[in-house]
Amino acid sequence: MRIVIPEDRKLVHEMITPIRWGDMDAYGHVNNTIYFSYMEQARVEWITSLGYQVAPGRESMLMMNGFCNFYKQLSYPGDLILKTSIGAIGRTSMDVFTSMALTCAPNEDVAIGGATMVWVDLTTNKSAPWPDHILQKIG
Repeated sequence: MRIVIPEDRKLVHEMITPIRWGDMDAYGHVNNTIYFSYMEQARVEWITSLGYQVAPGRESMLMMNGFCNFYKQLSYPGDLILKTSIGAIGRTSMDVFTSMALTCAPNEDVAIGGATMVWVDLTTNKSAPWPDHILQKIG
């Protein structure tokens, strides 16, 4: 099943990351699980670029679900452009997407994935409304 990616998402962060030799599996291409690591790193760098720590405190942004649509195989060597964008923002959740393209073909997505992120009060382990300071930063 392919997940439909909304067109009206907002680009919030971009980074480049290398494809590592160890990212490949026995079939000679990047293992499907590694795409989720790429998306995680893109989210971490976006969150830290906003001035927040990813280490848990009393509250944090946690992933509620995730998916990835695979379009092309990747293999070592190469560099990826990871573009993080946000879609729908709810009272306690937000859709975050990551598109992936090789730097040598930046307009050709090799995969697009996403996650629903939830703001959580870690003292109660319950979702909580997004704090105003976060909503202001993500616009």
